[in-house]
Amino acid sequence: MINSISETLQEQRTFYRSQRTKEITYRKKALQKLEKVVLAQEDAICEAMYLDFKKPKFESLVSETQVVLAELRNSIKKLEFWTKPQKVTASWANFPSADWVYYEPYGTVFIIAPWNYPFQLAMLPLIGAIAAGNTIVLKPSELTPNTSKIIHDIVETALETAHVTIIEGGVEISQKLLQEKWDYIFFTGSSRVGQIVYESAAKTLTPVTLELGGKNPCIVDETAALPLAAKRIVWGKCLNGGQTCVAPDYILVHKDVKDKLVSELIKYITLFFGSTPETSADLARMVNAQHYQSLMHLLEGEEILFGGKGNAADNFIPPTLVNEPTLNSKLMQGEIFGPILPIISYESEADLDQYLFHFEKPLAAYIFSNNKKNQAKILSRYSFGGGAVNDTVVQYVSKHLPFGGVGKSGLGAYHGKTSFITFSHKKSIVKKWRWLDIPLRYPPYNLSETITKKIKKLF
Repeated sequence: MINSISETLQEQRTFYRSQRTKEITYRKKALQKLEKVVLAQEDAICEAMYLDFKKPKFESLVSETQVVLAELRNSIKKLEFWTKPQKVTASWANFPSADWVYYEPYGTVFIIAPWNYPFQLAMLPLIGAIAAGNTIVLKPSELTPNTSKIIHDIVETALETAHVTIIEGGVEISQKLLQEKWDYIFFTGSSRVGQIVYESAAKTLTPVTLELGGKNPCIVDETAALPLAAKRIVWGKCLNGGQTCVAPDYILVHKDVKDKLVSELIKYITLFFGSTPETSADLARMVNAQHYQSLMHLLEGEEILFGGKGNAADNFIPPTLVNEPTLNSKLMQGEIFGPILPIISYESEADLDQYLFHFEKPLAAYIFSNNKKNQAKILSRYSFGGGAVNDTVVQYVSKHLPFGGVGKSGLGAYHGKTSFITFSHKKSIVKKWRWLDIPLRYPPYNLSETITKKIKKLF
């Protein structure tokens, strides 16, 4: 396998040096072919994710295939505009000149995809890397083998192997791939593994994007419209079985409205999934037995307000509400990544600080409030990757919003034009005219008071 990886990289580097991927028409045709094959395989993609963890087809359509198709269409439409050199204001110090920014591909990039949104989170960075003109090695997650296989088949059908190669396998293959020299690495996954990727990249000074996670707070103040808040929180938390990096991780609710919020949450869980959620076709399962067991372990010793009884045979955990876990509890030590929602009451801003400054900067945060001052205070006081006011998760779907974390929740961003920029090096160019050559810049320097004043005005 080591020789195979080395040969693959050599083939890609040779193909990149041929300059074909720098041709806009080549990139555009590659994206168009990819769009055609994804469209033809959409039902099969949804079926693969159902086989992997019983992901509902509706969720597969709206959070996987349609997101990918929208990104493809946008990239195809905007590619020629994105790739044009951008003229910027020239410095007077370089008069007469014109200043430009050129976007060039990094070269051969490595994309590591996660299991929770196994199709979308593999394809979106791939689309950006193709649009920017790179050659790509993509490793899908081994934890969703059916989706991994169909990604392999789609890419093999649509694209040249020297342009994009899919390499499947587990941790051992990832480690071997990380030992190679890349021009760029894009990783989506846990902070723990992200640190390993970052350390590997640092050895060769390889630039990286890290899309990670964190404990995403959901604040509900005393002015919130509670029925709507509960409805949107339940949807965001239960989407993909709670296995969403931007899902609400825990609720901080004002003590005066806590009981009412809990009642509304239970009402909407029951409305969405029935009195026996396990029989609902609209709830995904945990990806495997190991993840199921680790989540159930978090519930030990906690006060369960609703749910909590899982089924190990089906890796099923129902939407579960937990009452007032302590900061020291297992439930609050890391990102939950499942349909378990701690509910914690607060009374003052100091109470919010106790939690929001305790954890590392999260990937997302949400505030439910009808008080604009409270909204503004939360948005300005606390640092997080992105979020929403009076909703959850929806910030992810806009192609006009960069998506990424801050601190331990990630490094860099993508989506839409931001993906193109992420996989492009900005090359700065000054084009000087020949008709004037100011002698002031050349030795011998005559640094008189008058000349000094002129120099200072140039900058």
